[in-house]
Formats: sequence, C-alpha cells, structure tokens
Amino acid sequence: MKYNVLLIEKAIFGNKQNIPWNDVEQYLKHYIGQDFVVEESQDVIHIASNFPDEYTESRYTKKLRGALAKVKANAAQIIDLMIKNATDRRWVENMDNKHRKDASEGWYRYDTYFGMIVQGSGEREKRLNLYRATLVVRKTPHGLFLYDVINIKKEASTPHESK
Repeated sequence: MKYNVLLIEKAIFGNKQNIPWNDVEQYLKHYIGQDFVVEESQDVIHIASNFPDEYTESRYTKKLRGALAKVKANAAQIIDLMIKNATDRRWVENMDNKHRKDASEGWYRYDTYFGMIVQGSGEREKRLNLYRATLVVRKTPHGLFLYDVINIKKEASTPHESK
C-alpha cells in the first residue's frame, strides 16, 4: 500500500521527560470549529471544543512515557493532515455508558501514518522515525468528530513510498 508520509519536522513540545500538555492543549484549540475531509472515504470530520482536552487528558495519553509521549504531543502540528490521509475506516460499537450521548452512533477508527525527524543527544545525523496511529472519531446524528489519536507505534519496517 502506498500512502503519504506526513512529516513533523521540528519538535516544538518539550523533551521526552517533561511534556507541556497544557501548551499542547492550547495549540490544539486553533483547530476547533474546523472540518477536514478524509481523502479515501470523503468523510468530513469536525473538530469540536472538547477535542483538545481529550487529546491531552485521555487515559491513553496519561499512560504515555518517553518518546511516544513526545511524538503524540508533536503530532498536534499535523492533525489536519493526519485526517486528510487517514485510511482503513472501520466502525466500532459504543461500549461505554459515559459516551452514550456524545458517540450515540458508535465510533469510527482510521489508520494514519506520519514521520518525525529526530536526532539523539550524542548523534551527529538526523534520522526519520516512522509511526502508525489510530484516529478515534465519534459518530453522532450531527456528524463525525475527532476524539483522540491512540495506538501510536513506531514502524519497524523500511520507509514506505509516498504517493
């Protein structure tokens, strides 16, 4: 499969030890009210006012440590592109009572791929690390709304081709 490798060129949010999640949340607020179209399915995904808080305060985010926390924080820079290039849409039933109202018609999950340029403290050369993640989108009678980005995994395979 071919897909675009989205690129996070610069880590603007902290180091691996101390992620400034409040700053990430403030950054994400500029997406509120915007709509983005998934190229593959033509789904329109809205960004609601609760997205920045969920992205930075979710159980998944709170468990992240080290490099993956840094990657998620910095992926905030390319949320729009991650939605645009999302693939493999699949529906998941709503299993949690707390989401009965805000995800009344269940959830969609999409795969997305991106890269981040990194350079270790003792390294002279920069390198590109590739990642795969899952976009969690809640489905309501009013449309589709981005909820979180989860399951961020570093890709161990060779770099994928760009479109």
